[in-house]
Amino acid sequence: MITYRALQLLEKGGPLIEEELALPEPAAGEALVRVRAAGICRSDVHYLQGSPKLPPLPRTLGHEVAGVVEALGPNPPAGIIEGLRVGVHYQTSCGTCHQCLAGNDQFCISGQMIGNSRDGGYAEMMVVPARNLIAIPDGVAIEHAAVMMCSSATSFHALARSRLQAGERVAVFGLGGLGQSAVQLALAGGASTVYGVDLNPAKVALAAHYGAIPVTGGPGAVEAILEDSGGVDVALELVGLAVTMRQALDVLAPQGRAAAVGLAEEPFPVDAYADLVLREAELIGVSDHLASELAPLLDIAAGGGLDLSRVVSNQVPLEAGPVNQALQDLAAFGEQVRTVIVPFPPE
Repeated sequence: MITYRALQLLEKGGPLIEEELALPEPAAGEALVRVRAAGICRSDVHYLQGSPKLPPLPRTLGHEVAGVVEALGPNPPAGIIEGLRVGVHYQTSCGTCHQCLAGNDQFCISGQMIGNSRDGGYAEMMVVPARNLIAIPDGVAIEHAAVMMCSSATSFHALARSRLQAGERVAVFGLGGLGQSAVQLALAGGASTVYGVDLNPAKVALAAHYGAIPVTGGPGAVEAILEDSGGVDVALELVGLAVTMRQALDVLAPQGRAAAVGLAEEPFPVDAYADLVLREAELIGVSDHLASELAPLLDIAAGGGLDLSRVVSNQVPLEAGPVNQALQDLAAFGEQVRTVIVPFPPE
């Protein structure tokens, strides 16, 4: 029996445990991917803790994944061949239900999330639907492409949901993996000004490197942005805290749009008249991203509009100790922007 190594969550709140699993053969329409990089996302911390929903256990986490096609089952989609460098779209979909046909594949009635409702990329190998694979353009590092499959793609989708127009002003609350991508993608999309807000000075400085106006997080952040801009047209909340979601609403100009992206676990107060009606402002929910957004996103990166060389700030091997430590650091809002698991030595 051929086996592969994977890090699995066996119980709520427990550490990831290294397991040897039987290597499956890809069925029709499936691909076996050799994982070259898997990002550690804050969502993984939530899943490990059981919120917002504990995955069925045991489960291999990891939904920010890129690798190389190792083998294909019968009837692969056109263009997907063995040896191809690919990113993995983490939301499976049927392609035929009402939501899929409407272009909202993240709401597919039979969809599954890789790294949550099915095994993910904290492993040497993974089997996924071949239609979920996106070719990585030349010039895009595979470690960066992995992170783009979630944090960058979610920021890209959030800006699309927010209807960002050229010349508009943007505030980004939370400058982790999503926030650093959001700053760059907003500027690439024509934003005139982007404010980068975080409590961590190093992350604020990194956002400034990417073109943001730096703003120290905390009670004075709203006043600083309002004094400088008079209010922004788009505010992205990428932390998942009630206080930052409240701030995202407070910095809006008339007809501004606030996008709730972070996985919030507590409610926050909204005054329908003062917050929304009086300013014709909008509060928009953002859930994941679309498969159709990944190729354009990778093209932006290939063209130099998205640079993750300073965002992927840490790499760890596929070993329980370093990965569990990285998850603990992320839960504590540590210094690293994005940590990527690298299961194999560089080729």
